[in-house]
Amino acid sequence: MTNEEYMKIAIEEAEKAASEEEVPVGAIVVFKGDIIAKTRNECEGRQDPTAHAEVLAIQKAAKHLGNWRLSGCRLYVTKEPCPMCAGAIFQARVDELIYGVSDIKAGAAGTLYNITNDVRLNHQTSVTSGVCEEECRKLLQDFFKKRR
Repeated sequence: MTNEEYMKIAIEEAEKAASEEEVPVGAIVVFKGDIIAKTRNECEGRQDPTAHAEVLAIQKAAKHLGNWRLSGCRLYVTKEPCPMCAGAIFQARVDELIYGVSDIKAGAAGTLYNITNDVRLNHQTSVTSGVCEEECRKLLQDFFKKRR
């Protein structure tokens, strides 16, 4: 599958999040071509500020693999990770991050911070941005227009 095809699956998760009144962010983890985790934001439902799609995807993938090190994994997420999520990506040793839309207020994969590629850390993650960017942006814009 292509990056765009995988991102479409993450977008489906983001759409589910929006229907549950969650900020529409979806994530999937791919290992050796197989999707081993599909998640979405669940902060409101869980009343947990750490229940971001990326963190939940990392947890689910680690459980699936029986290993907290996600070497060989690619994480697809509809919005650029925040500092917490970028830290989790670093800690999990994710090989590659592919995201849709940049986050100018909290992006930590190159926009505001660059945790994923900070050479002072002992692991760097390859980052590809802008995959299905317009569709990811529209999901977020539509969600926040309805809430205001």
